Amino acid sequence: MANLNAADLEADVTAPESLSTEALKARVLRLVSSGDDAPMSKKVKFLNERLLPLFQVLACRNPTPDLTQQIPLVQGTWRSVWSTIPFQDILPGRVHEQSYQIFADNGLYANLARYRPGHKKQWLSWISKWLLSYDLMIVQTYAVDRKATEEGELETAPSWVIENVGIRQVLRFGPTPLSVKAANDWFQSAITAYENKSDREDVAIPTARVSRSMEKKYEKVAKAKPQLEHLYIDRDFRLVKSLREKNQRPSYTIAVRIEASDKA
Repeated sequence: MANLNAADLEADVTAPESLSTEALKARVLRLVSSGDDAPMSKKVKFLNERLLPLFQVLACRNPTPDLTQQIPLVQGTWRSVWSTIPFQDILPGRVHEQSYQIFADNGLYANLARYRPGHKKQWLSWISKWLLSYDLMIVQTYAVDRKATEEGELETAPSWVIENVGIRQVLRFGPTPLSVKAANDWFQSAITAYENKSDREDVAIPTARVSRSMEKKYEKVAKAKPQLEHLYIDRDFRLVKSLREKNQRPSYTIAVRIEASDKA
């Protein structure tokens, strides 16, 4: 994970409860700054040993526990800086700085990423820029469920409701990156296609130029009913706990907002 110098190690021994919230978020971001491409087993070990105590403190300080207030706060473009969601690396070679979450104001959002095998290896990086890349997008709806009785009392605690509505995969050729603008434009085209779709019951998945094994993985994702909980959310930082399936271990994602000035 992160390579800590002497100053970092000294700061890291400070009890998380003693840190300000901003310092706590900064510590989390520093610890995961170079670890998102680690093997999943190492990420889970690092999560259990180093991150969960920090997450627990952040969760106690969540400034926006009201889920209905989280809806407008989450809208915009975010960069996933670290995650233990297995599906993110379903294809080899994910370009971590080109991994995004985009929430529109119409109840749709997407996870998007560029995959370029070999880009991390120095002797292959130049060549890989000119080879085929995969852009993958999972489109979902989001809302807050507040089931109430006839008397107006809540039947259950409010929760985020996530449904998969489409998976898109595009082959790209050449060095042009999946920029924030390109990701947003692609998402907007997916929104238009979804809004013009007459039958929204079936989840659209890629079939052209997709192996049967990959198609099965897409089908499994399409059938999943993800669960999502913001342990901490403010305007610029999100700590998310999620489940794709009930029998799956929880996954954690750290995301930071991308400002409008960074979207060129």
